[in-house]
Amino acid sequence: MGVVFNRKHQKPIRQHLRVHGTRAEAFLWLGIKCRQIEGMKFRRQHGILEYVTDFYCPELRLAIEIDGISHDRPGALDKDRRRQKEIEAAGVSIIRVRDEHVKENVDAVLDQIRVEVIKRKRAVADGG
Repeated sequence: MGVVFNRKHQKPIRQHLRVHGTRAEAFLWLGIKCRQIEGMKFRRQHGILEYVTDFYCPELRLAIEIDGISHDRPGALDKDRRRQKEIEAAGVSIIRVRDEHVKENVDAVLDQIRVEVIKRKRAVADGG
């Protein structure tokens, strides 16, 4: 079975997450929306399998996850690893960024994303 994106039953969850996003998500969104990173389209709160990722570029099969304080709770690291493994097994790469890094230096985070986007664009162009 192929990867299922934006499952219908997730729609209210995705909508809620878009409306009630974190400050870090809002800061990062300002820098990646409207094809600002190498002409690539990113979507907010995009469903992949049974998960909802913070941002997703369908053309590159690249997700961006912003990890805030909730990811520091006991058991959260194992849950994040399991989630990431399943998403990557479906052919989607993930960039993980700490919430505080986005708030402290969003330009550096955007540069990090740009480097990964360029790398993935080259791989796609080369057939990989």
